[in-house]
Amino acid sequence: MRYCSQWHLLLAIFLLALTVQAKENEVKTAVFLSPKFVLGPGKVENKFYHDIDFPRGHIAIKEFYGEVVDEWGNPVPLHETYLHHWVVERYYAPKGVEVPEGNGNQDLHLSKYIIVRNSGVCQGNVLGQYFGVGSETRKTKTYVPDPYGIEVGNPVEIPNGYEERWLLNVHAIDTRGAVDRLGCTECRCDLYNITRDEFDRPLRPGYMGGLLCCYDQTQCRVQEGFQSIKRSLYLRYTVKWVDWEDTIVPGKVYILDVTDTGKMPRDSERLSALHGCKVEYDVESCGTNGLANNECLDTKKASIVMPHGGSVIYGVAHQHSGGAGATLYGEDGRVICSSLPIYGEGKEPGNEAGYIVGMSSCYPQPGTVKVFEGETLILESRYNSTQKHTGVMALFYILVADPPPKPMHSLQTSVHELKMLSKYAWALVFIGVAVAVAVILSVGYLQRNERESGYQSI
Repeated sequence: MRYCSQWHLLLAIFLLALTVQAKENEVKTAVFLSPKFVLGPGKVENKFYHDIDFPRGHIAIKEFYGEVVDEWGNPVPLHETYLHHWVVERYYAPKGVEVPEGNGNQDLHLSKYIIVRNSGVCQGNVLGQYFGVGSETRKTKTYVPDPYGIEVGNPVEIPNGYEERWLLNVHAIDTRGAVDRLGCTECRCDLYNITRDEFDRPLRPGYMGGLLCCYDQTQCRVQEGFQSIKRSLYLRYTVKWVDWEDTIVPGKVYILDVTDTGKMPRDSERLSALHGCKVEYDVESCGTNGLANNECLDTKKASIVMPHGGSVIYGVAHQHSGGAGATLYGEDGRVICSSLPIYGEGKEPGNEAGYIVGMSSCYPQPGTVKVFEGETLILESRYNSTQKHTGVMALFYILVADPPPKPMHSLQTSVHELKMLSKYAWALVFIGVAVAVAVILSVGYLQRNERESGYQSI
């Protein structure tokens, strides 16, 4: 019986070890809430929240998802609270030092804080985020396929005395009772009664709508006599990640902008969101001729030079209502990714009629779609121009991975595959030892039984 008990104990330990190994690097999930913000009819929220809750340590981000919810956790429909955009930025801050409360990320652009931008080409302090979308957040896929991940928290990259933190910007517009819902979501200056921006500078001539007219706490026009209560809202965001290990292939985030002029911003423009990447633009109405000829489609293009190359493993566009899709082309005209809008058809959250509730994503077979260092990409954005649109956006997110290690010709295998094998090598050794020990114990057990029963082994 002693040998049998030892065998059972050994088997239990072996199974437990395999279970621990299987779960060692499983995908982890956490759900967080932004700080509370309060909105009444026509009111705008556009604050920056520093040092938000976020997974810590050296990890690989696999997915990021967000949506606006009320204080009971119920999703809020876009026709009540329009989510213009949310973005998440990364930065390093001195340990124990709090960022001053402010209404923008300009507070981070101080000497003691270090902004960690994505790999994109936009200049200034715009479009440096790692994650971010808008009204399409609920039905846009954002997961990063294996074996890739967005690497963050690498202690080798964090300066001594600093720690990694994250910043969240939520731009939401309450359109309950609005005289013109679309006009409020497109930040038309006349509806907000705005002639000067948030820094008290006069708007440039001809500026009819956009981010400069719907900054934090501005008020869009509502119907006379409309009564509704204020309510507390949150951005609920879900993060999925795995602990970092050498078998993960890091992907770099690039955000491309169809308004990119390729020029450095002037000093006088650095705080006005009017950089080489202007972020937004207007779509003019096609007029009666366009309607008659069925040609109400506005097309805008930009040429963007890639600073680095690699395999494209994910791609998606960001557009506003009226968007008809965006396509990213290579220098030779090949299609890298085409992303189309998904419009809602009802009233429930995630299916609101007239709103973009999702954008299609591209997941090329690894290694089949590549961009090259110095290659000029062409970004094309298409909008329906049956009516004029102000302050629209056409951004394109791509995740680019460095080329994998070349095969070792003598073994006809890759370094990555060898690492994957070595990861489980200890388990194979353990299996061998366990089997050997089991055989020894079994033989001993049989020999003892034979002796005790009077039989001799041959």
